[in-house]
Amino acid sequence: MPFLPEAEPRDEQEAIGAASFILSLRAKGIRDTALLRAMELVPREVFAPRRFTDLARTDVALPLPCGQTMTGPATVAAMLLALGVQPGQRVLEIGTGSGYVTALLARLGAEVTSVERFNTLAESAAQHLKIVDADKVRLEVGDGLAARVRDRFDRILLNGARPEIPQTVTSLLGPGSRLIGAITKESGPHLVRIDRDAEGALTQTFGASLRISPLVTGVAATL
Repeated sequence: MPFLPEAEPRDEQEAIGAASFILSLRAKGIRDTALLRAMELVPREVFAPRRFTDLARTDVALPLPCGQTMTGPATVAAMLLALGVQPGQRVLEIGTGSGYVTALLARLGAEVTSVERFNTLAESAAQHLKIVDADKVRLEVGDGLAARVRDRFDRILLNGARPEIPQTVTSLLGPGSRLIGAITKESGPHLVRIDRDAEGALTQTFGASLRISPLVTGVAATL
């Protein structure tokens, strides 16, 4: 009877998959050590739909319930790199989705308020975040683009593309704060960065094109 090698232990397979995942991100120009470490330690497969678990450590967007999409890892990494989160900062995330990006923000040390318009996704994200022990996270069901009274954040992340960034969101930026999102242009979505300086003035700059879905306003009437 021929010798058959034993299957690799599951932990070893996962370690190899995680290492390959991080190498693929480095190959795309992501070099920030803290960000790469967060993406290594937060298992994307926990947040991916079960039928797509085998694709979780690849750079592809995945379908979510409610007609939404789990953004590809390279796009997530590019946006988080531009966001420049520091430990202890207050971060507003608009569009929780699966909760994967929320978990990454928490792993980077942020105090996260995440708003999702679909109750179904918010409930699922809450369960995912418990699995990975993501603390310092507050989940809300609502319209993340609506006005918030007296709130100010160090960083704001829009997980989707908009024709423009509404004033209701930019007004939440305090001095020295930053917003990262995507603006829809004729050629497709492009990364946008908005900074508020110490005097209160806003500066808007555009970055590379992104593969990201539209961000819709309003609270979902169903789901």
